[in-house]
Amino acid sequence: MRFVLTDEQREFARSLDALLRAADTPGVLRAWAAGDHGPGRALWRRLGDAGVFALAVPEAYGGVGPLPVEAAVACVELGRYAVPGPVAETLAAGVLLAGAGGPAAKEWLPGIASGAAMLSLRLPGHGPYALDADAADAVFTVDGDGLRRAPGPGELSVSADPARRLFRPGPGGEPVAGGRAVEAASRAAGDWASFATAALALGCGEELLRATVAYVKQRRQFGVPVGSFQAVKHRLADTLLGLEFARPLLYGAAVELTEELSGGRAGAGSPEPGAGVGSGTGPAEGPPGSGLGPGRGAGPPGAGSRTGPGMGALGAGAAVAAAKAAAGEVGYAAARTALQLHGAIGYTEELDLAWWLRRARPLRDAWGTPSACRARVLAG
Repeated sequence: MRFVLTDEQREFARSLDALLRAADTPGVLRAWAAGDHGPGRALWRRLGDAGVFALAVPEAYGGVGPLPVEAAVACVELGRYAVPGPVAETLAAGVLLAGAGGPAAKEWLPGIASGAAMLSLRLPGHGPYALDADAADAVFTVDGDGLRRAPGPGELSVSADPARRLFRPGPGGEPVAGGRAVEAASRAAGDWASFATAALALGCGEELLRATVAYVKQRRQFGVPVGSFQAVKHRLADTLLGLEFARPLLYGAAVELTEELSGGRAGAGSPEPGAGVGSGTGPAEGPPGSGLGPGRGAGPPGAGSRTGPGMGALGAGAAVAAAKAAAGEVGYAAARTALQLHGAIGYTEELDLAWWLRRARPLRDAWGTPSACRARVLAG
């Protein structure tokens, strides 16, 4: 099966690439790690204007989603540029609040869609931390069937990535919603957080590989570029293969999420060449500047089959877990390759790539470690 993005989806990716290339994300990362959230919040609002966060918010609250395929496209680009902030958490919070409903959804979802609101969250089964809770406008926690707004960011914990600040929200807080709707919304939000983190990890790995290939072409040893050595070529080829195998798992998970949202399943037969599947409901055009014109909801050609590479007949949750395990591990493998082939310079704080190197492992483990994800895949 081939997963091929539509022209509108590719244009959306190009528009985000142009926006982020001009944003000096290494400088934004350094400021964020130092506690200065101003540049990061400014970039966040520009991403909101581009329609990134509206992809997880229903039309009724000012969004255009949920659109998993387009969300994957966006998060891969954000991962390539190591955009700081609770990206996956804010997208997942949109799913959580939309599912829980009530006054909190009306209060927060329009702000999420526009980029005015940045949220973090803690869900059962995903550890005690809330990412960047000090920068978030609100932190939501779920305990059992109860949804609460945390009273504050909580205690700061040490993180391998100084631009991913981990907090332990305290107990208590304002009750927001409860009941079975919260339980179901929490499960869906956990899948979205894992899915978005997989896309961020894939983008991070792609950038690490790109930067490493460029470096080994210019670094010379014994009178030739080190990239000409066979051992170096093999290491880079292995990394590329890992990334290329993870990509269809990510988009396969996007299709499964799309089908789950639509409440139906496409047939199991092979689709016609070039056929597509709708990736969500919503208006005929995306948000201004998003590049999502008419037909922007079309999924990758061939997406109607549930038998993608390595997916078998997985449901959405297991498909997301498969994508997260693959993308997280190859992102970390790309970081190890980049560090080895950059040599001693890879350890320096002055090297911008150090921010991507530090990010790869936390992304691998956030919202589902590889072992936990594999266990979920095996459970079906």
